[in-house]
Amino acid sequence: MAGSSAPRSDTDLVHRVRELQPLIRSHALRAEQRRRVTGEVVEALTDAGIHRMNVPRHYGGYQTSLRTQVDALSEVSAACGSAGFMALIQAGCAFITALFPDDAQDEIFTRPDVRIGGTLVPGSKAAPVDDGYVVNGNSPFATGCQDADWHLLTALDDTGDGPPRMLWLAIPLTDLKVLDDWNASGLAGSGSNTVVAQDVHVPAHRVLPVGPLLAGGFPSRRNSADPFYHMPVLMLFCAWTAANALGLGRAALAEFGGRIHQRGITYTFYERQHEAPVTHLQFAEAALKISSAELLTADFVGLIESRVAAGEPFTTQERARTRAQCGYVTRLCKEAADLIGSASGASSLQREVPVQRIVRDLNALGLHSFVNPTANLELYGRVLSGLDAGTPFL
Repeated sequence: MAGSSAPRSDTDLVHRVRELQPLIRSHALRAEQRRRVTGEVVEALTDAGIHRMNVPRHYGGYQTSLRTQVDALSEVSAACGSAGFMALIQAGCAFITALFPDDAQDEIFTRPDVRIGGTLVPGSKAAPVDDGYVVNGNSPFATGCQDADWHLLTALDDTGDGPPRMLWLAIPLTDLKVLDDWNASGLAGSGSNTVVAQDVHVPAHRVLPVGPLLAGGFPSRRNSADPFYHMPVLMLFCAWTAANALGLGRAALAEFGGRIHQRGITYTFYERQHEAPVTHLQFAEAALKISSAELLTADFVGLIESRVAAGEPFTTQERARTRAQCGYVTRLCKEAADLIGSASGASSLQREVPVQRIVRDLNALGLHSFVNPTANLELYGRVLSGLDAGTPFL
């Protein structure tokens, strides 16, 4: 796997990813048909350094600022929503890996471009043994698993004593079976198949309890004093998924801006769509929805960075608001894409026209249980109303 050509600065990273957009875009339809990102795009993103963003510097990683991560991931997503979603999952899982015990990191970060996937759906059971756990079960939605080196599998600690603990267990992909069962209408090229663990032994140093992590504690001694790794994981996931939505929304605007000069409106006297007043209204409204989504994203990304830099804790209301903002960003981008899709004519239904894929990808992103706009608004509203959030996943 290449990596020596990877850029050495955040600015270079965003520029390098932007230069890859023609390649990624040209492979987007093929990725959807294959139900996974093509090998050429996977390798190009690896060479660009996208997987190094959250890898500790002492392993050759970048520890890229969150704002730059959002910029880089949105550039990938603008070219292909599925490639962008796979990139954000693997970049995010690298961050989580940096919270594991140091022995596990030494084992996993043998090169800074390692690709790590993961899930947060506890579909497996982990039975404790003397030196770790034995894991069995199926974990669906394992994005990009066919192109990952490691997987952070979520399982329940099956001790039988009290409520089960949720664990993240780092497992080489070679120890897992991949079911080729991802056949979805949105983010169709993300390769989010099911991984299966059958009597997989996981040593204790490759286990990360989720509960303490959500409370701000993690076992890595080497990274415990680094403010970068005190950014809350779930708030980061809000930023990463917002980048996916923004990239897709911007791509819809760009696509629409090109098409309206090349086609008319059938059964009207408008030979060019850009001349019609209805197009002006549609374009302006869609653009303002994307602009609003950008402002919301900048707001909570700025909050995360400023709080961590100052060493200040996040309030429950801030955490709940960030989840709500993440969902609302996705809703705004979806509404913009729906508006553009409905204004793009029947020719846009062709598979090679990106607009229809963008609409489906944003619909899929909004259905993600952590991103879902309606669920997140309810959660935030509960907190605003003085009630418990009803979930530890903040």
